[in-house]
Amino acid sequence: MAERRVRLRDVADTVGITERAAQRIVRDLVEAGYIERERIGRRNQYKINPNSPMRHAAQQEHEIGELLNLLVPDPPSKPAQAGPRRLAS
Repeated sequence: MAERRVRLRDVADTVGITERAAQRIVRDLVEAGYIERERIGRRNQYKINPNSPMRHAAQQEHEIGELLNLLVPDPPSKPAQAGPRRLAS
């Protein structure tokens, strides 16, 4: 999901689980330090901690951010901007 402000209910629908199950998963991830929760108004906003180590013993030397970098393509680079243009007189 590329959407940055998506509701947890929509995430649950997208992956085919109940909203309650999604809430439990998010709570577990917050408690384990994989994501951070910030209350903004009436909503929670979540941020991934990319420096968290992977859970499985075979991948513990790797961080979550490494996996995310493989899954999310780099944004297109902006073309180099030339300096200010001057009009010929």
